Amino acid sequence: MRCIVLVLLTALAGCGVPSFLITPVSNTNEMHEIQVAPGKGGSKIAMIEIEGMLINAKSGGFLQPTENPLSVFTQQLDAAEKDKSVKALVLRVNSPGGTVTTSDAMYQLLQRFRAKTHKPIVASCQEVCASGAYYVSCAADKIYAQPTTVIGSIGVIFNTFNFSGTMDKIGVSSVAIKSGPLKDMGSPFKPLTEDERAVMQGIVNEYYARFIEVVTTNRKPLDTGNIKMLTDGRVFSGADAQRHGLVDETGLLEDAINAARRLAGAPDAKVVMYKRPYGYRGSIYAETDVPQPQASNVTKLELPGGPLLPGGFYYLWNP
Repeated sequence: MRCIVLVLLTALAGCGVPSFLITPVSNTNEMHEIQVAPGKGGSKIAMIEIEGMLINAKSGGFLQPTENPLSVFTQQLDAAEKDKSVKALVLRVNSPGGTVTTSDAMYQLLQRFRAKTHKPIVASCQEVCASGAYYVSCAADKIYAQPTTVIGSIGVIFNTFNFSGTMDKIGVSSVAIKSGPLKDMGSPFKPLTEDERAVMQGIVNEYYARFIEVVTTNRKPLDTGNIKMLTDGRVFSGADAQRHGLVDETGLLEDAINAARRLAGAPDAKVVMYKRPYGYRGSIYAETDVPQPQASNVTKLELPGGPLLPGGFYYLWNP
């Protein structure tokens, strides 16, 4: 049977009979190559998406696609690396960023890809290329953006909340049994102490310095005379970002693809993408779920349209 129809009967008078159509799909680790732009000959440009929240965890849920962004990104890079007919990469970027560690992992994977294959990489920024997404894009040889793309938000954020005042009003208290004085730092059930703030600020400063190093190392046209302003967390339009050297050119995705063809010396290359059936998670990154709160020092952020995120350090634009 190719499909199963689940009929949910209801006791409410006058209601119709709803149904769900479930179509099974094959569960395979294989990446399927699809052509998205024509070309001549056997040369290819591989286009890889960097979209949504960059986090090493599955997204989606019941009757929704589930995928780990870092897992599928790794598999797509592997496919492009092994295919000798792939002459260049185009990163199609539309993301506000994500966790510090996932952003850095994706950046390093691209760096290793370039060093191993010598294939050029061009980033094409769509609606948003902010914070961690811009961090990843810095691994590209060229960055293109549309004049209206949101670019930047260079910096680090660690969000914590303090519910202790509300708890006092309703007569609720929290007591942490801990192994050390800083074990519960960042807990939403108590104010942040000066010692705790100093520790967290030190980590934020370290990650911020790493972000600045990535930008200044890779963005040679950068307006270094205004580096403090460029890295204070603000965002720029694509046109303004080009004036400051944060991106190389303004243009559409097609312009970025043509630039990749020129850099690769493959003017007639076709453009391909890699897809696989939803629901399978086939790399070493795949089995990491969003952790559930287990202690008082873990809190969650809920972003519109995104997954529930654990408390932590983010390269993230979250207006």
